[in-house]
Amino acid sequence: MPFLPHESRIWSGVFGDPALAEIFSEANWLKRVLEVEIALAGVEARLGLIPPEAAQAIGQLAGFTPDWERLARQTERDGVPMAGLVAQLQAHLGPGYARYLHLGATTQDILDTALVLQLRSALELLEERLRKSLQGLARLARQHLETPMPGRTHGQQALPITFGYKVAGWMAPLLRHLERLQTLKERVLVVQMGGAVGTLAALGPHGVAVMEGLAQALKLKAPLLPWHTARDHLAELASWLSLLSGSLAKMAQDVILMAQNEVGEVHESLEPDRGGSSTLPQKSNPIKSEVIIAAARANAALLAAMHQALIAEHERATHAWQLEWLTLPQMLAHTGVALNQAVFLSQHLAVHPARMRANLAASRGLMLAEALSLALLEHMEPAQAKALVREAAQVALAEGRHLLEVVQERVQAPLDWAALREEAYLGSSRVFTERVLEEADRLLGQPAEEGGR
Repeated sequence: MPFLPHESRIWSGVFGDPALAEIFSEANWLKRVLEVEIALAGVEARLGLIPPEAAQAIGQLAGFTPDWERLARQTERDGVPMAGLVAQLQAHLGPGYARYLHLGATTQDILDTALVLQLRSALELLEERLRKSLQGLARLARQHLETPMPGRTHGQQALPITFGYKVAGWMAPLLRHLERLQTLKERVLVVQMGGAVGTLAALGPHGVAVMEGLAQALKLKAPLLPWHTARDHLAELASWLSLLSGSLAKMAQDVILMAQNEVGEVHESLEPDRGGSSTLPQKSNPIKSEVIIAAARANAALLAAMHQALIAEHERATHAWQLEWLTLPQMLAHTGVALNQAVFLSQHLAVHPARMRANLAASRGLMLAEALSLALLEHMEPAQAKALVREAAQVALAEGRHLLEVVQERVQAPLDWAALREEAYLGSSRVFTERVLEEADRLLGQPAEEGGR
């Protein structure tokens, strides 16, 4: 493919995320860089390190537009954009105030702090989408608290569950990711201000005051000490992105399997033309779920690069920073795309309860094998009960008969045969589902709509 999917006019609707693209655009990057430089000058003026009129002049840089072509040439020369940008800003300020710009800071201070400001906006966006997904899934779970369907292990029908229980299984890790995000933000949204080697030597005794003042001005936390070569919080963010997209992909994988023609328990939506094939008019491919899984697998691969970026030498590194530039925005974009598709699924998933019940019935009682074995324990030894049911299951499969019918021919035990049905063997499906829904209500701040409950 000779283009980047998120930049393509064709593929951007599938893999693109305009909101995140705007957050990580060059225009917004410049806005955040200038925001940091202006805030730094304001703090230094309040501390008496630069004249107030210098801070005022620097404050007028908010609408500055650089010579982008010249900046590109300078960045190619320097490997980072700040030297070239600062030179242009200083030229714009003139000799009277130029020397007060960027005082005590280094390139990494400004770029890292600008990145943190971008991450704050990105995480707000991702959190909003995660909450929307959970609200939609909560409605589904409530609507299908009592909808029975086959539970499957190793790809095979195992025991009855409810569809509400399955949806609750999708929700539970997403709720944990929502909780993780709240503590993660405490570690990620942290200012960077350390100067050349992190000691802020150029600011003399005012270094810590400048760092803490800059954090306050930008509504960020101040670190214990500058984190130039301690990138664990960014690796933790990358891990969260991979975890989140992976949990969404688990849901997407279930949807794909349940949407197979032979199963037919759900479809991504009721839109007849969605997921169309160029040659097979009868098909409706699960394209939303496929995109989620592709995003999750891409994030899982990229995560290794973010962990490689943890290896940084001494007080300033030679390459780890660049690894983050190449990796973290992509991971954020993949996660944003996956969440967009998840929001759609949570709001449009077409559920087919009748087909779920038909699939239960199609097992001809085989999903009651465990229930039968337990019921027989009152009348025979465990090994005997298990052997009897296993043999009866083989006969039922071979002859296309119902398991209960075959067992009844082999025992005289007075079992309550009418009670042995799939809908009565759901265990704690409802209890567990309601526990997840209660947690969702707590974390989302208000009960989701009751739907069909």
